[in-house]
Amino acid sequence: MRLIERNWEKLFNDYDILSHIQRDGFYTITSALINKVHEARLMTKFDHKANLPDIFTRNKISILPITRGSYILGHFDAYQDITYADVKNIRVSLPAHIESINYSNLYSESACLHCAYVSGIINDIAEEATLPTVSGRMSAGSFSFNIRNVLKGNLYPVTVENSQLEIDGGYESAHKLIIIEAKNFTADDFLIRQLYYPYRLWKSRLAKDVIPVFMTYSNDVFSFFIYRFNALNEYNSLELVQQRNYIIDPEQITLDDIYQVLQTVQVAPEPEIPFPQANSMVRIVDLLSILMEHGELSADYITQNYAFTERQTAYYTTAAIYLGLVRKRRDGAVYYTLSEEGRRVMGLRHRQKVLGIVEAILKHEVFNMALREYFATFSLTRDRIVDIMKQCTIYHVNSQDTIERRAHSVLKWIEWVLALAD
Repeated sequence: MRLIERNWEKLFNDYDILSHIQRDGFYTITSALINKVHEARLMTKFDHKANLPDIFTRNKISILPITRGSYILGHFDAYQDITYADVKNIRVSLPAHIESINYSNLYSESACLHCAYVSGIINDIAEEATLPTVSGRMSAGSFSFNIRNVLKGNLYPVTVENSQLEIDGGYESAHKLIIIEAKNFTADDFLIRQLYYPYRLWKSRLAKDVIPVFMTYSNDVFSFFIYRFNALNEYNSLELVQQRNYIIDPEQITLDDIYQVLQTVQVAPEPEIPFPQANSMVRIVDLLSILMEHGELSADYITQNYAFTERQTAYYTTAAIYLGLVRKRRDGAVYYTLSEEGRRVMGLRHRQKVLGIVEAILKHEVFNMALREYFATFSLTRDRIVDIMKQCTIYHVNSQDTIERRAHSVLKWIEWVLALAD
């Protein structure tokens, strides 16, 4: 168990937190109390459901800050699920005179937001000219709201008194304030508080509309989820208005480009590591981007700070190692960093970078043969991939059931490759 998992188990046991929640509907805990076992800031940072300690997940409990030094725990419906719709990418450009932003090398949330603003994306979302006005940490002020109980469905009242909040980006126009929570990776959900607390603060100060927006940047695509709160005092009244996707001056990738990589790549000997069980190439590219930004990260840090469960961290890091783009080392804990080839590929411009990842995939015999099957028949099924896998050398795949599961991952990777030719 991770350190944070163990410490929350201790706190729940020492202070009988579950009994208090069952009896009173909530439990209030101070930062000072949390600090006795570990730093409260780290013990309470759960931006996604996947980050929650197991004792929270088992008992359907979430945690919210209510003052600068205290938090409330309860059966709160605190997260908003995300579904990425298949919407067309809107193509935008950076102004010709901008040299300090390299749009093919956006590996931090602040860099993504700067690029989105300079390229006119924020103005397009606002539908009028904006200026950057607010960002960073600030006091949330005082307000009350109702939040849904996930077990009973009823609403529970919560009062906030000067809790701290953080805004990644705030952009004001003549009639609107756009508040953005940004992530530089694909997410399955997000903590509504990250939009609701800033929304309540600025709604109390401004006469104009306050527009909450969640943004992800992944695989060189900006996805903006534009929301509204239908009731000021209702935490769970968040409603998606629209999703918009943007891409900066993409260099087109065609099926001919992919076919050319297939024809020229040299199939390498299969590495003696587990065959990938990771269905989403998008998440693998997210992992590569995270490591490009931060350098070396521990497995626990990746799990705690990004939208990965511990199992997903293991699966996706292993998949990236399989591709030769990530290295692993042990020094008490497990650490991951980009390999030399990984740094080279992730430093390329959009088109070359993506085709570099395609090449890393097609160096492996199973994927190479599967894509050749597609180009020969313009069809590819999991059953056909199973047949291909049985012809190849594969490590740590010893049963029909395992082959079929891994074949699903192969199919998803090939679908990702083909989808690049938009």
